[in-house]
Amino acid sequence: MNHFELKGGELFCEGVSLADVASAVGTPVYVYSTATFERHYTVLRDALVAEGIKGDDGGDPLIAFAVKANSNLAVLRTLARLGAGADTVSEGEVRRALAAGVPPEKIVFSGVGKTEGELAFALKAGVGEINVESEPEMRLASQVAQSLGTRATIAIRVNPDVSAGGHAKISTGKSDNKFGVSFSEAERLYANASNDAGLNPVGVTCHIGSQITDLEPMAQAFAKMRGLVERLRGEGLSVKRLDLGGGLGVPYFNQPEPPSPADYARMIAKTMNGLDVGYAFEPGRMIAANAGVLLAQVQHIHERPEGKKFVVLDAAMNDLIRPAMYDAYHEIVPVRPREGEPVVYDVVGPICETGDTFTRERALPPLQAGDLVAFLSAGAYGAVMSSEYNSRLLVPEVLVKGGAYAVVRPRPTYEDMLAREAPAPWQ
Repeated sequence: MNHFELKGGELFCEGVSLADVASAVGTPVYVYSTATFERHYTVLRDALVAEGIKGDDGGDPLIAFAVKANSNLAVLRTLARLGAGADTVSEGEVRRALAAGVPPEKIVFSGVGKTEGELAFALKAGVGEINVESEPEMRLASQVAQSLGTRATIAIRVNPDVSAGGHAKISTGKSDNKFGVSFSEAERLYANASNDAGLNPVGVTCHIGSQITDLEPMAQAFAKMRGLVERLRGEGLSVKRLDLGGGLGVPYFNQPEPPSPADYARMIAKTMNGLDVGYAFEPGRMIAANAGVLLAQVQHIHERPEGKKFVVLDAAMNDLIRPAMYDAYHEIVPVRPREGEPVVYDVVGPICETGDTFTRERALPPLQAGDLVAFLSAGAYGAVMSSEYNSRLLVPEVLVKGGAYAVVRPRPTYEDMLAREAPAPWQ
């Protein structure tokens, strides 16, 4: 469920007219719904708790929101106030989580290429879990921890060799993907870590992909992870935490309906029945995607003599790159729909790339220059992946709560953009 609805023939976010936001802030602009973020988080948490799935402290499981999905500080604060943790993949994301009020013990630090400096920062900050993804990284974590006179609390990320995800570029659990260690390595590394003066191994973790709409690959991977926990314990090793990552899909409009959080929780409870371990999760898209839209304005309609019609928007691939990068589908709806038969359009942006095409041959309500359109399900991997390609200004972000809204990332000026670069001494 999301909170973007037509009221009186006009699209609203909660109690705020999207046309009013566009008038005040300009376009393109991302608009987020607080109520949707809150609902998606609580529905997942309540589904897990209802199945008796707990954290390693005996309380609620850790739900560490994947900051890479939407790193806006106002969004992170919204989730932190509900009790969410943060799954991070860089020092910058750790800093964002801390700035948003996420307790350090609820921060998970993932990623395959952590630097010495990043590990040192994470250890000094007291992050709760460092997901180690290779033997060299484990050695580095130990060295950094010992140099600081501490021990790194780690979980070893295992690659379960299970294929899942809505696109090859977001599948992360196959043996030829760069993430994690193989099962043949995991037991040896965990045993080594247990005897390492710089390491405190507390568990194992996996993540097999994103936008998963079938529970079977997850069930296969989780069953393998259960077996690993049991083997490690059989060797006399302590395993307190099982981090099952994220990846549960969201209901994009042209894709299969994904399993519900309740179905997901039941599958976990069945797969892990009787395994006494604390759980952590790292959802991103399922919480954020349908909590945001990208508003854009039609610049003009370009009709070719042979009849092909292009809708040229002021938004471009630098604002929303998912269609160009992943062939991703976003429902496109007019903010104030016009009456009339649908018209088949290609919807494009102004960037000098053929790839700056949001969709081809899409039947939409009739559009005219000046109309506003909303790209739905744009709250995840939207603004966070935006850039200044073609020297276009970064898109602003707006957060709505009830009948109020606030600009939570302003649009920079051209002067701001140019001031970040300095001439060389000889220029």
